[in-house]
Amino acid sequence: MTSLLILSFMATAAPQKQLELGPPPRMVGELVELKTETGTLYGIIDLPPNPGPWPVILLHPGSGPTDRDGNSRLSPTTIIKNDSLKMLGRALAVRGIAVLRIDKRGVAASSKAAIKEQDLRVETYGDDAAAWVALLRKDPRFIMVGISGHSEGTLIGLLAAKKEKVDALVCLCGLARPIQDVLRTQLKPALSKELFESADKIMIELAAGREVPQKDVPILLNSLFRPSVQPYLISEFKHDPAAILAKLDVPTLVVSGTTDVQVPVEDGKRLAESKTGVKHCIIQNMNHVLKQTEIKVKLEQLPIYSDPTIPLHPKLVDELVVFLKASLMK
Repeated sequence: MTSLLILSFMATAAPQKQLELGPPPRMVGELVELKTETGTLYGIIDLPPNPGPWPVILLHPGSGPTDRDGNSRLSPTTIIKNDSLKMLGRALAVRGIAVLRIDKRGVAASSKAAIKEQDLRVETYGDDAAAWVALLRKDPRFIMVGISGHSEGTLIGLLAAKKEKVDALVCLCGLARPIQDVLRTQLKPALSKELFESADKIMIELAAGREVPQKDVPILLNSLFRPSVQPYLISEFKHDPAAILAKLDVPTLVVSGTTDVQVPVEDGKRLAESKTGVKHCIIQNMNHVLKQTEIKVKLEQLPIYSDPTIPLHPKLVDELVVFLKASLMK
């Protein structure tokens, strides 16, 4: 499934000096499998160097073909590689928190577990995430279990937490609004008046749970609203992340970056304000792929999205470690 966000970064990064990524955890690349009715899902666990048992989190990737490392293969020859989630998993493991990073259904190693696009729902990913949490619960090496969802992974993590008990939640650069509100914001300045009006009518129908015939979808909007993806959009349009969070009784950290050109700080504020006790961490000059930059222009951030030599923002791991140890090591 293609990304629901209009912003797609496809540029090739300019070469930069290789940067030190920090020491590796005790064990890198312990493969793990999750059997499902439609195929096997695959992930990898970064384990701390100190003796266990350890707290553990499921680190869920965002929308589209994003894999366990935070990279996206848009075509056989085009890949957006920044290694953001790989860096984060390893960095947390070094600090004593085990991290399960997964290839979600239909992506990378889990591609054979794909189901037909017209049968896919956002709840499918939520159910898969809940099953991963249940698997971690059964592993004696781990004590308490949390979820950190990045971008669309925030909504998926919230849906999983409704189904399977978790001990901590991290909403990492995640939307607080129904996705159609975001699409309207992105589409209006990018489309002609007539084309935006067509898109708006389609979204109104989808939000009402009604599919739109192919003949009523302009060809320029087909990639976003093609009939086969409409059931997924209908499933996602009905969810308000802030409203879901408000009903969950779980320690929660919301993390926003001031140079995130995909999910603004205001979304983080709305999530944090959905209930009392939620901490909102605003990291200055952190972008959507968790890297440090002062650049606020979308196109000028393109190289950062495709450069795995750029390290994580230096404040991110510290903020996560403080919260996760307080929540998962009681």
